[in-house]
Amino acid sequence: MTAPARTRGSEELIRAEEPVLAHNYHPLPVVVARAEGAWVEDVEGRRYLDMLAGYSALNFGHRHPALIEAAHRQLDRLTLTSRAFHNDRLAEFAERLAALTGMDMVLPMNTGAEAVESGIKVARKWAYDVKGVPADRATIVVAADNFHGRTTTIVGFSTDETARSGFGPFTPGFRIVPYNDLAAMEAAVDETTAAVLIEPIQGEAGVIVPDDGYLAGVRELTRRAGCLFMADEIQSGLGRTGHTLAVEHESVVPDVVLLGKALGGGIVPVSAVVGSREVLGVLHPGEHGSTFGGNPLAAAVGTAVVGLLETGEFQRRAAELGTVLRDGLTTLTGRGVVGFRARGLWAGVDVDPALGTGREVSERLMREGILVKDTHGSTIRLAPPLTVTGEELREALGTLEKVLTS
Repeated sequence: MTAPARTRGSEELIRAEEPVLAHNYHPLPVVVARAEGAWVEDVEGRRYLDMLAGYSALNFGHRHPALIEAAHRQLDRLTLTSRAFHNDRLAEFAERLAALTGMDMVLPMNTGAEAVESGIKVARKWAYDVKGVPADRATIVVAADNFHGRTTTIVGFSTDETARSGFGPFTPGFRIVPYNDLAAMEAAVDETTAAVLIEPIQGEAGVIVPDDGYLAGVRELTRRAGCLFMADEIQSGLGRTGHTLAVEHESVVPDVVLLGKALGGGIVPVSAVVGSREVLGVLHPGEHGSTFGGNPLAAAVGTAVVGLLETGEFQRRAAELGTVLRDGLTTLTGRGVVGFRARGLWAGVDVDPALGTGREVSERLMREGILVKDTHGSTIRLAPPLTVTGEELREALGTLEKVLTS
């Protein structure tokens, strides 16, 4: 008789990764085996409240029933055709995503970084074909402390030395200005500018929320200058901040919106560039592509995600529970928390450095059954699934208080 397979524990699994996985991440020492809603379970059966939600990829929680059902149905029918052929799921996905975001056209891709790279290509093509910028002279204005991905083009205009050091030479054509500084942006924009590319809220930098009026100012500046406003909503979009898109807090409509993460429902990678017909219409067959972009499985899951957002339920939950999150963090200010920034169910929390680094605080919370992730210095990010309950959110805040004050 064959002996039953031995289940390996967390420590053994972590040790097993060391010689065979490239060290491009430094995960917390927890090995997740199962998940449901806002909760995950490790290989030993310990449960944790997920307050990170896959950096917003899991906005609808782990294994949301409607999304799992959509994936199962599609798995039984068709998963991939490539874009060499049409498939029966793509048109509905594109139509409904365009309507949800108030745009005309959709360019489906896979990962967030691909959406950004695609947006850069589209902006440059628009600059040459529509604006009339001389060939190979188009520039794009970006913000310091940005995070748009980790491809070589993108890290070339990052100001994070960990992300960029050792990966040059970099692609030219980008001008970096301070975030939340309209005067600096205006000084950087000229007749060669194809687009301004910014995150409406800078996630990796610590959930940096700009001053009121900044996004509207960017929109007005780009309109006057005759260049595009391209908003990277890969982390901030699809309900996270209490609106479908974070730019809606200032009633701003960009020319191009970049989406990803939550668009795949935590099941498959799905991203998209959505924009006006004038902008995305510059692409012609052969100029850009993706074997997996817009595949039937991705389109089925993406359509189900759009369906959840069309109800408005998750946007309302993020806004209402965002008040609970903000109130809880306000209570902790001066009691281990030295500052925070929050919008909807998304917060960057600055912990007193005397109490430890963000990594150390994250490890203490993990041991208490709460999963978060640090960013720079002593800052941690809170981004629970939008399905989290008020009780669960208060439990997480209570545990944070315990960790910071005990």
